[in-house]
Amino acid sequence: MSDHTDHTEHNHTTTSNNGFIAFVVGGLVVAVLVVVWLFYGGEMDGADDVNISVEGAGEAAQSVGDAAGDAAESTGEAAESAGEAVTPSE
Repeated sequence: MSDHTDHTEHNHTTTSNNGFIAFVVGGLVVAVLVVVWLFYGGEMDGADDVNISVEGAGEAAQSVGDAAGDAAESTGEAAESAGEAVTPSE
């Protein structure tokens, strides 16, 4: 009689995602370099010079001040009238 031997073959395959990880890390490095360049190295000449002038605002500011004064006066008068209406007369 012939000898019967059970033989089982096992194949193990190992895969690696090093290419994907390198791609992600490279993208992060590029993003950080772009941010650093924007904040420190990408300044334009004269970007710090800011000149603001407002002309003709004197009359408008005076009008706002007058309106605020009138509103305060009206509020005081209304409060006085309300106080007189609530106070019982003797």
